[in-house]
Amino acid sequence: MKVAVVGTGYVGLVTGVVLAHLGNDVVCVDKDPAKVEKLRNGIPPIYEPGIEEMLKKTIEDGFFQITDSISDAVETAEVVFIAVGTPPGPDGTPDLTAVRAVAKGIGQSIRKPTVVVNKSTVPVGSGELVEKLIIEAGADPALVNVVSNPEFLREGSAIHDTLNPDRIVIGAKNQAAAQKLVELYSTLNATTVITDLESAELIKYASNSFLALKISFINAVSRICELSGGNVEDVAKGMGLDKRIGSQFLQAGLGWGGSCFPKDVLGTVTVAESLGYDFALLKEVIAINDDQTLNFVRRLDARLGGLAGKRIGIMGLAFKPNTDDIRDAKSLIIIEEILKAGGSVTAHDPIATELVRAIFPTVDYRESIYEVSHEADALVMVTEWNEYRHLDLQRLAKAMKTPILFDGRRCYKK
Repeated sequence: MKVAVVGTGYVGLVTGVVLAHLGNDVVCVDKDPAKVEKLRNGIPPIYEPGIEEMLKKTIEDGFFQITDSISDAVETAEVVFIAVGTPPGPDGTPDLTAVRAVAKGIGQSIRKPTVVVNKSTVPVGSGELVEKLIIEAGADPALVNVVSNPEFLREGSAIHDTLNPDRIVIGAKNQAAAQKLVELYSTLNATTVITDLESAELIKYASNSFLALKISFINAVSRICELSGGNVEDVAKGMGLDKRIGSQFLQAGLGWGGSCFPKDVLGTVTVAESLGYDFALLKEVIAINDDQTLNFVRRLDARLGGLAGKRIGIMGLAFKPNTDDIRDAKSLIIIEEILKAGGSVTAHDPIATELVRAIFPTVDYRESIYEVSHEADALVMVTEWNEYRHLDLQRLAKAMKTPILFDGRRCYKK
């Protein structure tokens, strides 16, 4: 099938490369000439395990192309994906500026029946908005079908998640349009949910908000465990064995971050408010998550008798392992609080160092954790990279001024 994907971030590039890998003719679109040139040379603009190898192979096989022209991509495509960013605005409402611009470009380019797919995470009602904008831009209404097809991939395992989805959600007003996507995804052998536009748009927000709720819940329970002497890992294990609850997303720690949960939970709250409903439960989920990281810093401060003049080593900077993404990373909050209190920071991350250096240039970035530990008053585990799980802890302790490790991700056993 001939496919166009507008946007080459995590969602757009992974979607395009995987569809090309499955044998479709894919043209990805990005307005950044430098990014286009890199992609043509097989260099992805994101870090994601497996993406570079798959990108080079699909280019070599002739299934993947890249352009900076929406019209060139849309004119030949049967299916066009919109996969551009929708960052939260000042009030938490998703910013649809890029979606609007792409919809206009698509509307100016459609000359034959085309299924336009909203892959970006967008608030309920966006499908209708995109259709309206495409038609206003000049497209014949008879040639346009807009479909909602939210993504559920996880950074760090995005290719695996795209090839092995838990479910495929398709929201459409037209059954023929929905079946076009069913045909496109037919080789993935996944459970497919076909529903209306509004329900499909809400499924993504509701899913991520519920997972965030589970994390905030177990983090709140961890605070009770701290005060009572209980072991939150045992509590979570006992809860998770109940099939009605399940063990996933019951790992207590520093809280959730990244590009999806903060944006989608806040987006759900603001969408609810726009419809006249006060989603107080999710507001508290956000408040618990925000305080979880600050409470961790408070514990560090109390254990060290203050942070002023103390040297703290940070283990991991990305918001999760196997990605260089630092959006809403807990490391940024912890570093800011330590520096604000008069402490100094040394840090290591296998991938994300340069991105954090641009924000905190005064931090001392090192090539290894063993260098970070030298003369440190404490080490703080922030991102559970696999290489951190097998460190020589005795060697770390000997290098430190005081051998204190704050494990924010519960990687180690006492």
